[in-house]
Amino acid sequence: MDAGLRRHDGVCRGRGLRVYFGWGCAYPNGMDAIAVDGLTKRFPAAVAVDDISFSVPQGGVVGLLGGNGAGKTTTISMLLGLLVPTSGRITVLGHDMAADRFAALARMNFSSPYIALPQKLTVRENLIVYGHLYSVPKLKLRVEELVEKFNLGTLLGRPAGQLSAGQKTRVALAKSLINRPDLLLLDEPTASLDPDTGDYVRTVLEDYRRETGAAILLASHNMAEVERLCDNVLMMKQGRIVDRGTPDELIARYGHEDMEQVFLDIARAG
Repeated sequence: MDAGLRRHDGVCRGRGLRVYFGWGCAYPNGMDAIAVDGLTKRFPAAVAVDDISFSVPQGGVVGLLGGNGAGKTTTISMLLGLLVPTSGRITVLGHDMAADRFAALARMNFSSPYIALPQKLTVRENLIVYGHLYSVPKLKLRVEELVEKFNLGTLLGRPAGQLSAGQKTRVALAKSLINRPDLLLLDEPTASLDPDTGDYVRTVLEDYRRETGAAILLASHNMAEVERLCDNVLMMKQGRIVDRGTPDELIARYGHEDMEQVFLDIARAG
């Protein structure tokens, strides 16, 4: 991985604190990047998320899995502060999202191929706008690094609305790294990518995590991707976490050979 994706100030340790790269923010060594306790979201017609608790450790990758309607998107929306929980508590990077969400949001980012970037802005303009929103230092250099990393050079002058699905996915991923986040929330990060590009993106994410200590919460329907990237997995169904464990633990528990079979077992259970 090139030096452009590395933090500027490394890791500083002392008296139980660890500064995680980049923006001068510190939180106690050992504190989870995400801590969710009793999280619930009720809508008039349904309970979308029903009293879930989980954590994502510093530097960890946790998969959030489940079929359509399981509550994954609602959970991510609450983590991003886009939805207000009915009850429960969310702490992100040491900040209570109910009281201090903007401090956390400055140090995290999100990517989903299902959330459109501003369609009339070019790829270059999108990256610059998001870079300014995050007050990214040396923004021109950062954009150049990401353009090279995700092979966006021929797309820079094209409006986002004119890109193919796979091209939009690559731009969204570049946007998600623009501020060198300490926490990445990824929803189907390799959707619409061909196998070769998908494999490359997974390698970029592995390298980014290893070199920066960033934590990742990954929602994906690609079970091979989950097995490769995730340390632990949360299985959601009807708004609840119905099982959890490492991919190997879940595969062994259900007596299968891979996570796809585990996913099907849980999805089809009565």
